[in-house]
Amino acid sequence: MRDLIIAPIIVALCLIALRRPWIGVLGWTWISLMNPHALSWQLSSLPVAATMAGTTLLAALFTREPRNFKISAEMWVLIAFMCWMTITLTLAFDFDNSFTMWKRVMKIDFMVLVTIVLLHSKRQLIAFIWVVAASVGFYGIKGGLFTLATAGSYRVWGPTGTYIEGNNELALALVIVTPLLRFLQLQTQSKWIRYGLTAAMLLCVAAALGSHSRGALLAIGAMAMALWWFGGRQIGILLSIIAAAAAAYFFMPEEWFSRMHTISEYQDDGSAMGRINAWTMTWNLARDRFFGGGFEIYNATLYALYAPNPDSVLVAHSIYFQVLGEHGFVGLALFLALWILVWWQAGKLRKSGRARPETRWVAELGAMCQVSLIGYAVGGAFLSLAYFDLPYNLLIMVVLARRWVQSEGWSKETASPPATAPGGST
Repeated sequence: MRDLIIAPIIVALCLIALRRPWIGVLGWTWISLMNPHALSWQLSSLPVAATMAGTTLLAALFTREPRNFKISAEMWVLIAFMCWMTITLTLAFDFDNSFTMWKRVMKIDFMVLVTIVLLHSKRQLIAFIWVVAASVGFYGIKGGLFTLATAGSYRVWGPTGTYIEGNNELALALVIVTPLLRFLQLQTQSKWIRYGLTAAMLLCVAAALGSHSRGALLAIGAMAMALWWFGGRQIGILLSIIAAAAAAYFFMPEEWFSRMHTISEYQDDGSAMGRINAWTMTWNLARDRFFGGGFEIYNATLYALYAPNPDSVLVAHSIYFQVLGEHGFVGLALFLALWILVWWQAGKLRKSGRARPETRWVAELGAMCQVSLIGYAVGGAFLSLAYFDLPYNLLIMVVLARRWVQSEGWSKETASPPATAPGGST
């Protein structure tokens, strides 16, 4: 049954993408983030993402629709990071496995660049944000309902075979996407859609808490305070945060509190000490090898060489130490520079967008992107999600919104009401 529902949608998107490659970009984003084919029986074994990407690229070569090849500062840094990862690949300890991961990362980053080239209007950008928010938000709504139904007694997990398969990874994705749901809420005039988005945000937070992820709890706290600060420091937002925190306090089970309590007692927690051991290993490796060790460095051989405890072999469990160990200090510098640039440009959008009524939505987008980045920066400190698509979609939003402002897009597009649906005009 699932195949009969999902397959026609994917086929339709591919056919539409042949004439409208920007629709293909939305289809790729949906497939890449949500992995709908993984929810089916037969489609899960087919190259669905590759088919959508190939169709989009083919159409992009011949389309008469606008394409913007101007490279922004963020794009230059991303390209430099891609080139550096290619260099470190050639010197990887485990080239074969590293090459598999390199291909996966390059596909994601390349499609980020393609998306920036093909999307150009406010309508398309808003539609893109809807797709991103709905793709991840689906698992937040589903997980939030599960958390409520089970009183938080069981952990919420992500879709199998994806970046967010683990409970911790899914929780961070939900933290990142919640501010985007808030942005969409600000853009709609329909009270029912606003109510629906409010429910979606609350369920995403419930699912993140239901993951029993300690890193997610820290990220939620940082995201909530940033949402209040960048959301205009409204008393309504603050009261909502306090009410949500109080509800969680009385709702979550005792085992959840016991797990969260170990945050302050990391010395006695095996998982926390294992992460510190992994961070030390990546630090020592980067100091020893200028180019790092390549994508696949988490094995007994390298832990025996560089870790204080060679018997505790874990992945990096940190976006920062992950990049450091895999690509050295140069790779980490490029990675940090990329997100600092995105943060800075989002801040400029937040301030400059207030200058005109037509650009107010840009200010709101810049603010919510900054909130999402804070969640990623805090939660990512404890997870290996340096190459996950979702944060790079924030980069796309910031670059396209700035480009729209610089080109005075409001003077070129027909005025219409704010978006109320993924394909709606704004």
